[in-house]
Amino acid sequence: MNKPVYLPFSSGKWQLKPGLKPLRLEDWIQIDEEYLPYLRRKAELRAERYNEVFAGLPGTEPAQQEVLDLLVDHLLQHFPDQFERSPTSITNHLTQETWRFADFATAPLDLAGRLVQEDLCLMMPNESGYILGAASLSFPSYWRLHDKLGRAIAPIHDPVPGYAQKLQHPVNTYFDRLQPEHPGYRINWSITGTSELFLGHHHVHRLQPGDITAENAGDKLWIRIEWQTLRRIPITRAILFGIHTYRYPIALLKQYPDAAAGLHSMLDQIPEDMQRYKSLVPIREALQKYLASII
Repeated sequence: MNKPVYLPFSSGKWQLKPGLKPLRLEDWIQIDEEYLPYLRRKAELRAERYNEVFAGLPGTEPAQQEVLDLLVDHLLQHFPDQFERSPTSITNHLTQETWRFADFATAPLDLAGRLVQEDLCLMMPNESGYILGAASLSFPSYWRLHDKLGRAIAPIHDPVPGYAQKLQHPVNTYFDRLQPEHPGYRINWSITGTSELFLGHHHVHRLQPGDITAENAGDKLWIRIEWQTLRRIPITRAILFGIHTYRYPIALLKQYPDAAAGLHSMLDQIPEDMQRYKSLVPIREALQKYLASII
């Protein structure tokens, strides 16, 4: 299918809130026109830095297996022309690959991540809430899997300004109440200076003052969208956090002047600490001038 366009800043109103909405189960996994290049990039990253893009704590294997079983059932139901299962394997007709289930007995989530564009993060329940127990994470936005593995939700989000004050309680409440038949989703956005999907290193691709001008912003800046889903896994009671990353050149906003106006307005409202967190400070003035030229 065609790649959807998500522009969550179109409202022009900045609010720090989870923004979680109900998700139809049939929309859980999205396969679009960039499916093959995304899976090729995942394969390159596995070959180059496997330990950076997959990890699982001991004891998470049953939950990983439950995720894989649910995912395979979902793919066969909603994409029957693309996937075929035998008693011992699954075949992806889009990539012409066949994967044996037995080869992933100790890392079922690894196989799950090889079948979809999404990154998959498995949040495991424990006495303190939920911890990141396993992940197939090929396309992080400036964070490293091993820095977060085994950590609870709040410490994972320590870098987010205002998380403890405004987001921690509603997020914890949502996790506690989430039911298997009622998954949810939210949309996160950022502006980057690259279309590269793997942004696992904080010092790479960071924009500096002077890099972006009103004249070159249309050529150099990218809108990075994370379409994030949350689904309770029934038996183990873990929560699967899915992240489908989309990239659009900022010049796309020429086709959506209302969204350009929304982003322009929102840049005036975002607090300074959040602007630093989103790396907007070095580019804000140039970006607003560029957006004004569209508006």
